[in-house]
Amino acid sequence: MVLGVIAGVTAMPVEAAAQPSGQPVAGTIFFLPPVVPTEPGPPQDGPLAAANYLKLHPNAAPEGTNNFGCKPNAEHPRPVVLAHGTDSSAYSDFSVIGPQLVQAGFCVFALNYGGKPGAKTFGTEDVWASSAQIGAFVDQVLAATGAAKVDMVGFSQGASVTRYFINKLDGAAKVDRWVGVASPSYGGVMYGLVPVAQQVPALYTVAELFSSVAAVQQAAGSAFISELNAGGDTVPGVRYTTIGSRVDEMIQPFENIALRGAGADNVVLQDLCAVNKTGHFHEVYDPYVQQLVRNALDPEHATAPSCVPVALGTGISEVVLAAHS
Repeated sequence: MVLGVIAGVTAMPVEAAAQPSGQPVAGTIFFLPPVVPTEPGPPQDGPLAAANYLKLHPNAAPEGTNNFGCKPNAEHPRPVVLAHGTDSSAYSDFSVIGPQLVQAGFCVFALNYGGKPGAKTFGTEDVWASSAQIGAFVDQVLAATGAAKVDMVGFSQGASVTRYFINKLDGAAKVDRWVGVASPSYGGVMYGLVPVAQQVPALYTVAELFSSVAAVQQAAGSAFISELNAGGDTVPGVRYTTIGSRVDEMIQPFENIALRGAGADNVVLQDLCAVNKTGHFHEVYDPYVQQLVRNALDPEHATAPSCVPVALGTGISEVVLAAHS
């Protein structure tokens, strides 16, 4: 097994790279190579359809993405790197957004990060290692395309680990625009369980058994979230955009989505379209949000999305069924 390493000299399994607290040992982060899906899959209408497709096509990638022969053009000089959320994959979260960006003229790349060897789902393992893994993928994309910088779109956990790469792993020199969709910028309270667990730490161990290491590491007030925002949640030279919902099911209060540092543009979905009650799980499949993503990446050609009603809770049942399918 090949391992990557940042600021370290001795290779070891990723599982051994963290202390019990989940923090990297002495600044060293060990990580597995990025997993790059290569089989083009069609756009889906939601996470359940994507999950069903992945059963027969586990190497599926959003259609048109991960073309390492793609060369950016003058209109879109930076490749776009997509980072999925927790217990998910590039195809599950970006089967629609990926092809949209390709059709808009971008070179688009999407990895499966944070999985155990042979995993069928990703974004479940140590978030420090995932952040370094994403950095290695960015280097791979820059080398292949010849671009000087990339733009990044992260959904949920993908927003946090990409921002950690930018802010803490010297990624700022390689990134121009960062877009966080349903970004747990200051962590989530996990349906109100986090305040209880802060008083009874053993509950975090229980939560890991029923969710994942990565899910617990993103809790409000966690070591990772605290380090991510220490010294300021943005760094100079990068343009940050968050796209969030007032009815996010995972991040409460919803203000935890917003960045507070210089250079941040915080977009609240219901401030623009009050009848759209899209929450956390449906955002990457919502056409209004998809257009906001394209506008954030290409503001010179921004188009006003069509505001239509979306019912509260849309997509939750699909995510539950996808997780148990």
